Amino acid sequence: MENTEQTQEQLSQLLQVRRDKLTDLQNENRDPFKITKFDRSHTSAQIKGNYTEEERELTKRGSDEVQIIKARISQLDGQLVSIAGRIMSKRGMGKVGFVHIADIDGQIQLFVKKDLLGEDEYNRFKKLDIGDIVGAEGEVFTTQTGEISIRASKITLLSKSLLPLPEKFHGMTDTDLRYRQRYIDLIMNDDVKRTFMNRSKIIASIRGYLNNQGFLEVETPMLVSNAGGAAARPFETHFNALDEDFKLRISLELYLKRLIVGGFDRVYEIGRVFRNEGLDTRHNPEFTLMELYQAYTDYHGMMDLTENMYRHVAQEVLGTTKIVYNVVEMDLGKPFERITMVDAVKKYANVDFNEIKTLDEARAAADAKHVEYEKRHKKGDILNLFFEEFVEEHLIQPTFVMDHPVEISPLTKKKPDNPDYVERFEFFMNGWEMANAYSELNDPIDQRERFKAQEELLAQGDEEANTTDEDFMRALEIGMPPTGGIGFGIDRMCMLLTDSPAIRDVLLFPTMKPLG
Repeated sequence: MENTEQTQEQLSQLLQVRRDKLTDLQNENRDPFKITKFDRSHTSAQIKGNYTEEERELTKRGSDEVQIIKARISQLDGQLVSIAGRIMSKRGMGKVGFVHIADIDGQIQLFVKKDLLGEDEYNRFKKLDIGDIVGAEGEVFTTQTGEISIRASKITLLSKSLLPLPEKFHGMTDTDLRYRQRYIDLIMNDDVKRTFMNRSKIIASIRGYLNNQGFLEVETPMLVSNAGGAAARPFETHFNALDEDFKLRISLELYLKRLIVGGFDRVYEIGRVFRNEGLDTRHNPEFTLMELYQAYTDYHGMMDLTENMYRHVAQEVLGTTKIVYNVVEMDLGKPFERITMVDAVKKYANVDFNEIKTLDEARAAADAKHVEYEKRHKKGDILNLFFEEFVEEHLIQPTFVMDHPVEISPLTKKKPDNPDYVERFEFFMNGWEMANAYSELNDPIDQRERFKAQEELLAQGDEEANTTDEDFMRALEIGMPPTGGIGFGIDRMCMLLTDSPAIRDVLLFPTMKPLG
């Protein structure tokens, strides 16, 4: 308890010192918060120059930044530049000081000399704290140790940091605090910053690929009166202006299909959806989903698109089609495996649902394998329970699991030669479901019957069941062409391609329980 009190007292003293420095600056008419702009000519990476072959090799081997910096040769050597960033370290401070500042691209060293800066400015420079944001002007040069630096001729304080950053060498390691204070996490952990920069590149690459394939990006409502298109509990809210209850969307599907009816042959949307469910390493109640729909194709067309898009994104963002997640290598360059759900269960559970004809037989098989089911579950539901219990964990390499039972697929076309199953696939990697796709149901009579069955499940207590969307039914009755559709979990894709252990590591601001 005494140590804690001492630590709090020391922190209070540090905070007071920083505020006193700000007060002194304001009294000198040097308030940094009154500065409105600073003209930068370069970022740190631009000053350090283009990557050399030696640096690429060091990066591949995971070398630290000091080694990588030493491999760089600046194309701006001897030129005057201006740069801005946050002070991350200070040393020296006799007549010469060294400071590392960080910007969006990384860190660069400032060489600060009393003779160059002038006595008054140098004394002000010595009062700067780690965490302060500064602008610097000076000449690019390379130190004797090979580090590209800036010989500062002018330093301007642009923002005073009133709270200290975490201790340098240990950084910010408290996971819960990292998620709550992502701004500090980004400052202290370069790998976190790289993860989110790569996330942006992944989404841009997806957009580029689809746009080049003739898809049109659209936006559909988040507030809906009927949250359909997926099996999930919605969040509910009240719209005061209309005095009506609304829901946050759980899917993008039903509005995008309306656009297919309207004549847009290829559409996609990347957007937030909301599901009132638990939190774990792969689930956040607010997450990013991409859905796309293409007229005049089926689920085989969606498989081809998925395989080509994943391969394209990995190559463009990572420079390779071989990705490593938690030391396991997955090869996107090879043809993705395609297997039916029945064959997958037969392979991994040694139970052949082709031989199971009745619900009683399915229940008996489940009892024999200790698979738990509910009274409402039908044969197809039990097949899916077998799949979840025995198969998913084995699907490490890219795999399309096809032909799901009709009971768990209310928006999907039945297989013409076997109406107990539908033209659907789920895409798996690393034992995770990464995408879900259909040959979309466009028969309005069949669709109404499926909605009716869903409403019966809702009445029996299934809170994730759908209800009939009459406007969507009207659209289907106008006529929707044969269509393939798919939903991609963008966050899980980013987890795999950035080797991130949890969904919160690829969400800038994940959902957290409030403190206090």
